[in-house]
Amino acid sequence: MPPLQWRSGHQPLVILQHLSLWDSLPFTGKPFRSSTPVNMENLPVNNNNGQSYGYTLYETTVTSGGTLRSMNHVRDRALVFLSRHFVGVLDSTTLELPLLEEKGERTLSLLVENCGRVNYGDTLDDQRKGLVGDITLDKKPLRDFLIHSLDMKAAFVNRLQNSGHWKSMRHQPAFPSFLQAKLYIDGYPTDTFVKLPGWSKGVVFINGRNLGRYCAIGPQQTLYVPGPWLQRGNNQVMVFEEQESDGKIQFPSDPDYGMSVDVQ
Repeated sequence: MPPLQWRSGHQPLVILQHLSLWDSLPFTGKPFRSSTPVNMENLPVNNNNGQSYGYTLYETTVTSGGTLRSMNHVRDRALVFLSRHFVGVLDSTTLELPLLEEKGERTLSLLVENCGRVNYGDTLDDQRKGLVGDITLDKKPLRDFLIHSLDMKAAFVNRLQNSGHWKSMRHQPAFPSFLQAKLYIDGYPTDTFVKLPGWSKGVVFINGRNLGRYCAIGPQQTLYVPGPWLQRGNNQVMVFEEQESDGKIQFPSDPDYGMSVDVQ
């Protein structure tokens, strides 16, 4: 067995800047218009090869309230916004949400996350993600969507980090949001871990690389950061957070895999 690699902890980072999801959209690439929902694999992105992972944002206009029904066509989880105000979540257990009645046109947004695909069995060719069919408002199918692909690839992350559109933490973040901080390493970089207590759900990026997803429900509470992903001096840490943040990022030296019990 090779020896264990050195691991180091670091002082918690304070978030320095933020950029809302809505302000990040100009850096996602050209949006796609469609009269009906299109699943992410069939979007005309990545040289017409479609989108594989990440999030897809579907936006349309509504002129009334009522009951929004997913018809079980959300794959896998959608954050729902009305005029960019959070309404609720649609997933496999929550199939409908009430939308309050208001006069005038409003933008309905559904940020749909691909939570993963089944890689075995007879359903291999049925693993489509995003909106895979109609969603309805008071039993009427919604139409005329503007669709943004957010596959969280390195090119998008780099455009975002260099955009110059970031706001300081003097301004309250509007979620979903990208938040960033700097990790300074004095010496040779070693393995460490990221921990985000007080955060909800999202994705972590280290120096432009997609480190992985996190979720408050656990059980795993840390993400492994390989030492070779870090560099001596400043390291860029960016987090895409869906709903809330306590403004700090922890870097413990040991992993936290959640609660554990002895097996008798």
